[in-house]
Amino acid sequence: MTARSQSRSAARLAAVQALYQWQMEGTALAKLLDEFHQHRLGREIEDEQYAEAEVTFFDDVVSGAIARGEEIDALVEGKLASGWTLARLDKTMLQILRCGTYELLARADVPTGAAISEYVDVAKAFFDDREAKFVNGVLDAVAKDARA
Repeated sequence: MTARSQSRSAARLAAVQALYQWQMEGTALAKLLDEFHQHRLGREIEDEQYAEAEVTFFDDVVSGAIARGEEIDALVEGKLASGWTLARLDKTMLQILRCGTYELLARADVPTGAAISEYVDVAKAFFDDREAKFVNGVLDAVAKDARA
């Protein structure tokens, strides 16, 4: 894995964490980004060294996922099984899907397969294989629309 792809992977994981915090605490975007820049990205927290993240990429994913939230949520919800809503999803799962959908919509520089597999890997950091497969399925369906 190249240094750039490692820093993007770290940025993706941090973006999911930032969106989770944003949803749970309602932290203003500027304050949220600043907090992650100052205290999270590439820092050591509780004896765990966080990888150096590509800050501009992190900022884009977080800002973009928030700015395009309604569009993203509608797209994701349209790919869920009948009877499922965003409210039924685990809060972390929802942020993974939001970040992945944002990249598929707005980051044409990121290949479809790379975006999907990166968020499957993020899902594996929080969940088991079943949920990781769910992320793969939803983002694959989203990509068919977003990248048509």
